[in-house]
Amino acid sequence: MPGNTLSKGEVFVIETDAASREQLSAALQQSAYNVICFADGASLLSEAKARMPACVLMELPPDRSGLDMLRRLRQENCMAPVLVTSANGSIAMAVDAIKSGAADFIEKPFRTHDIVGRIDAAIDEFAQPRTSRQGWLPGCEPLTAREADVLEHLAAGLTNKEIARRMHLSARTVEGYRAGILKKAGAKNVTDLLRRIFGQGSPTQA
Repeated sequence: MPGNTLSKGEVFVIETDAASREQLSAALQQSAYNVICFADGASLLSEAKARMPACVLMELPPDRSGLDMLRRLRQENCMAPVLVTSANGSIAMAVDAIKSGAADFIEKPFRTHDIVGRIDAAIDEFAQPRTSRQGWLPGCEPLTAREADVLEHLAAGLTNKEIARRMHLSARTVEGYRAGILKKAGAKNVTDLLRRIFGQGSPTQA
């Protein structure tokens, strides 16, 4: 939608599946975004040097080469929020992506309208003053010792089953602790929790 003064900005998209790429482009354009699709990270990086997108949606290849691209984007001072998608998602991969600068980690398959909503949320959060984004930490309810242990394992990239084995608990019990941690931290999901930990400090220090 070139020339549309109501545009919410440009979204750069790397997506190997042609059908998914077309669906994402159509949905984003309907939501007043301009969409530029790229075949690979090198071409996106070159374009990002010349213009600042409102957001980047990047598919993460199985070999994780996208993480290097993500770090290079940050080194080139492209500070737009980057949402990473992957068909081989895991907590460990989410940790790596967030440490490398991703604003969100989204597992495939996903619903296109959900992606648009998460892009909207990432852009809105990015536009907020940094102090307001940090305000949740001082008010975070203290974690119990067991919750702090679970959080430490989550941050290390362990799955619920792996945490359960290490702590000699059932996976369901670990899920209960995890739910309590998310509630206390005010996080929407584990990805949101990890992003806050690595971006703003761990709530276990509160």
